Amino acid sequence: MSLVLDAAAQDLLFREARTANSFSDEPVTDEQIQAVYDLIKYGPTAFNQTPLRITLVRSPEARERLVKHMAEGNQAKTAAAPLVAILAADNEFHEELPTLFPHFPQAKDVFFGERPVREQSAQVNAALQAAYFIVGLRAAGLAAGPMTGLDFAGVQKEFLDDDHTPLMVINIGKPGEIAFPRSPRLEFDQVVTTV
Repeated sequence: MSLVLDAAAQDLLFREARTANSFSDEPVTDEQIQAVYDLIKYGPTAFNQTPLRITLVRSPEARERLVKHMAEGNQAKTAAAPLVAILAADNEFHEELPTLFPHFPQAKDVFFGERPVREQSAQVNAALQAAYFIVGLRAAGLAAGPMTGLDFAGVQKEFLDDDHTPLMVINIGKPGEIAFPRSPRLEFDQVVTTV
């Protein structure tokens, strides 16, 4: 086999992992989320930028405020999940580049001086980090239910500010009952082209 990761780890992270729509009652601790972040922070991004921002929604009051902004089909599962996270892109990520990209601190102004350029880069790289976050949750034995069925403007106004753009909401916990079989995936030849 061409992969270095053993089969059990491959199954945990990919083959057996599923998007969760229901969860057990087991809580998700701050220590678990810290361990996930401490793992996924090493995932590659352009210019080593770190635009992902994570807001953990723990209090019943905050959960209620979030649920009202979720699409109808996502409200009940968001209300019931052990933990919910709002993932957003920080459009002012460039302020950290002198620290995060020390061999070329001028990148902050040379490449990211204009807001539209920053916003586009923040969106792409925070989405990449969001994918790492999902895989990190799986590595911790947790399941993720990422959702984009929500009122983005409402979530931004309720929880964020003008410098942070919401990307998705993720329900997090130990997986509950699987409601339906895994959906099909495209095959290698349908996706990969060599030129």
